[in-house]
Amino acid sequence: MQTGRFDMWILLVLLYGLIKGAREVIKKKALISSTVMEVLIVYTALAFVIILPDSKNAMGINPSFLFWIAIKSFVIFLAWLFGFKAIDKMPISIYGVLDLSRVLFSTLLGLAVLKEVLSVYQIAGLLLVCLGLFMLNRTRKMSSNKAEGVETVYVVLAILSCLLNALSGLMDKILMKSVTSSQLQYWYMLFLLLFYMLYIFIAKAKIRWKSAFKNGWIWLMSFLFIIADRALFIANGMEGSKVTVMTLIKQSGCLVAILAGKFLFKEKNIAYKLLCAAVILTGIMIGVI
Repeated sequence: MQTGRFDMWILLVLLYGLIKGAREVIKKKALISSTVMEVLIVYTALAFVIILPDSKNAMGINPSFLFWIAIKSFVIFLAWLFGFKAIDKMPISIYGVLDLSRVLFSTLLGLAVLKEVLSVYQIAGLLLVCLGLFMLNRTRKMSSNKAEGVETVYVVLAILSCLLNALSGLMDKILMKSVTSSQLQYWYMLFLLLFYMLYIFIAKAKIRWKSAFKNGWIWLMSFLFIIADRALFIANGMEGSKVTVMTLIKQSGCLVAILAGKFLFKEKNIAYKLLCAAVILTGIMIGVI
């Protein structure tokens, strides 16, 4: 029975990873005709509306947990803001591989906070992940195409997004010991929507609501987001699931982003980026053993 539960959370996290890879592509498409803040506010609002029918299952939560869910929402608020700004300014194939750096952050957080212990295989896998990320740094120096160039500020934003997403993943694991997946998803989406509305008010950001709501990529992204997050929350609540292993599996979607870079956005150096991803994914597979 334990093995079955273990297999199930792995499948759920794998589903999350593949949808996550597809979402990165959809983000890039959505940002072609809408601004970062337009995508974020409409994306969040639509996702919240989608989960409203399940709101009855979100009630009855202990008020003390609402504070920590609000903190998680603020972490995601920043992570998405940084991540969307980065993906808007860099090739999707580079972002897809760079996003794998969250493995390092999640592993360190899992070790430091949850006292998880790495096996020999997981240590070897983590070293391969580091090697693949180091190789990726060469991509920025290899390209003669100006469109492929990436300013350092956007690389920093992408890495900060990875760090904050890793922190959010750790909070998911802790919160799911005391709340249900419905409660966590509903309240964190509500707080997230409030944070973006507050940001728009304070920054006086101009939002073209009509054109943003007509952006079909935002609608698709919202549906996939709800499906992926529910799968991840359920996996976090399963006995035996480990943050360090889950983080490795999540990165399986990077191949989606890299291949989309070639076939949808006609980006360069795809073979080398696939090599970087192959090294990282090999580390992921070894780490899951």
